[in-house]
Amino acid sequence: MDYNAVTVTDLNKYLKEKFDNDEALINIMVKGEISNFKNHYTGHLYFTLKDENSIIKCVMFKNYAERLKFVPKDGTQVIVFGSVTVFEKGGNYQIYVKAMKEDGIGDLYTKYEELKEKLEKKGMFDAAHKKKIPMMPKVIGVLTSQTGSVIRDIINVSTRRNPNVYIRLLPVPVQGDGACNKIADAIKIMNEKKLADVIIVARGGGSLEDLWPFNEEVVAHAIYESEIPVISAVGHETDFTIADFVADLRAPTPSAAAELAVPDINDLEYKISTYQQRLKTSLKKKVELARLRYEKAISSRPFKEPTRSINDNYLKVDTYIKRLENKIKLIYKEKEANYSKIVSRLDALSPLKTLARGYCLAENNGKIIKKSKDIKSGDVLDLRFQDGSKKAKIV
Repeated sequence: MDYNAVTVTDLNKYLKEKFDNDEALINIMVKGEISNFKNHYTGHLYFTLKDENSIIKCVMFKNYAERLKFVPKDGTQVIVFGSVTVFEKGGNYQIYVKAMKEDGIGDLYTKYEELKEKLEKKGMFDAAHKKKIPMMPKVIGVLTSQTGSVIRDIINVSTRRNPNVYIRLLPVPVQGDGACNKIADAIKIMNEKKLADVIIVARGGGSLEDLWPFNEEVVAHAIYESEIPVISAVGHETDFTIADFVADLRAPTPSAAAELAVPDINDLEYKISTYQQRLKTSLKKKVELARLRYEKAISSRPFKEPTRSINDNYLKVDTYIKRLENKIKLIYKEKEANYSKIVSRLDALSPLKTLARGYCLAENNGKIIKKSKDIKSGDVLDLRFQDGSKKAKIV
């Protein structure tokens, strides 16, 4: 037995003392790209600093974090100042950051912004292109890892909301090299074989590089060209990927995606029941209104005395005829009286009236003789009396 063996605690303590006494590690400046950033509710910041080949864990306590003049996030290129020490309990070393400043934007974040701007100019984010999510999908296509909490959450939420919905999982890698091409191919297969009514593209949270397959252009084009509506549920609520902007609908989490894709059957049943009740109530009101109109109609005079209106019109016609006859008679009497007056006036002026008073009318060849010079000796005149005429010769 080796009695010179030390405990793990002693070893970690020894290493910590070595780190803490190394002048080169007490005050050191390190540059790199932030990854796996977490802002703890206590105010402490936890993140990883990385470059092309290596990573190192970092922690920045609240009293130092409060002095920052920018908001750290994944992909930000920074320079940190602090000391490297060993965390005894975990046996790992990390940088205790005392100060930090931006050192430009990380390469991944730059690529992300460039691709976002490029696709936006192409109109791939336009609302006019986004398809409506079907109200009652029968099959939900899910593209994610076949292991992990994401698929379990989607299945649990979907089946709880509607036990009759069918979940069709097409397993795909959600991070790492080549993942983007496999995700794009899976979307195309879903469309070519019409395997679903709506597609959910999902994965859990992670750093910018973990979510990077969903920021690749090949995935963006596959989602854009999909005939089946696509819901993107990548990362946490604060994470935004290119897939989120191109998708027909963005969900903050995979569970929320299941809620958006699958309607709650209980809510639907309640709505249907409510609509049925409203329809019954409306029909009852319509029937009652029709009944009241019917009763009013059959109690009206046209129904009780259908000929009454005709008879009333007959009386009106008779009245008009009577009035017309009286008017005609009145006019006739007026005309007759005027005629009698004219006749009397003409009779008073008639020559026959003069003859009746003892006069006669002399005519020569049909012309009335008014003056003595109009006749001469030997003319034969016609003398007209009241009771006839005689001839007389002028001597």
